[in-house]
Amino acid sequence: MVLIEAACSLESFRRFIIISTCRSFIPESYMHDFEIFPEREEGPGAIYIEAADKVTLKKIREMTFVNAKEVLGIIYSSKSGNTNLKWRQTRRKNGKVTGNASPNALVNLVESDVITQDWVNSYLESSKHSNEGNNDLGKNTNSNR
Repeated sequence: MVLIEAACSLESFRRFIIISTCRSFIPESYMHDFEIFPEREEGPGAIYIEAADKVTLKKIREMTFVNAKEVLGIIYSSKSGNTNLKWRQTRRKNGKVTGNASPNALVNLVESDVITQDWVNSYLESSKHSNEGNNDLGKNTNSNR
């Protein structure tokens, strides 16, 4: 799992949810309407939109599409349970994403512009150095015995 903490627009996070859950069956008109969000019932894979004004539009498969105005927050969890992210509004249509993401979710986060490929590369580089440091410590400890 990768710890995510990044500023992003509401539209970028909306795109991430669509790419991760319903890209293959979302109606075209919903795809281009920035006020329409997919939601999913409680349980594994729950998605909840917290908004000042929210109206249910249509249920397709396990997704309920809602028209949401003045979105304050979004809670997203994958069906596998490997990704749990929260988007919180910081100013108008901008916010901050926090939580844990799986490798698959990382790909979708980059595709939707929530995070950049540079962010992922930096993370991978820092993990590599962190692991190298741990390996070196282990080698030194073993040689001292």
